[in-house]
Amino acid sequence: MDMLRVSSSFGLFQALMLVLGWLAGRTVVGYVGKYDHWLAFALLAFVGGRMLWESFHSAGDSVRRIDITRGFQLLVLSVATSLDALAVGLSFAFLQVNMLVASLTIGVVAFVVTVTGFIVGRKSSKFMGKWAESIGGVILIVIGLRILLTHVL
Repeated sequence: MDMLRVSSSFGLFQALMLVLGWLAGRTVVGYVGKYDHWLAFALLAFVGGRMLWESFHSAGDSVRRIDITRGFQLLVLSVATSLDALAVGLSFAFLQVNMLVASLTIGVVAFVVTVTGFIVGRKSSKFMGKWAESIGGVILIVIGLRILLTHVL
């Protein structure tokens, strides 16, 4: 159920942010384009940092305190990973793009890639054990850094 919830959220947010960017067009391109990479970095670093902190401060192997598959954590991850889609949508406003096809394609691809990530993650957790949450946190921070550096450099 977690896999379906997260994959659906990521796919939906990718598609919706693309459409929102397209609808915004030129009106907000200056604002979003200047700061989207900083916002994505901050959100991903926040969630990744919390995952890292929790992985080292949890009480043994008891219940995980952070659940990235629900509520605010899922919303933050969904928004952070789809901010680039917002920027792409803004550029689509100036092109002759079929937004229905584009948004459905991007949403479905995000869904499938997320499902694949869950499957690979479950299989790799057998040999990564307790380090899986730490590695996941580091990966989120690296993704945020990549987004930031791609726009800054």
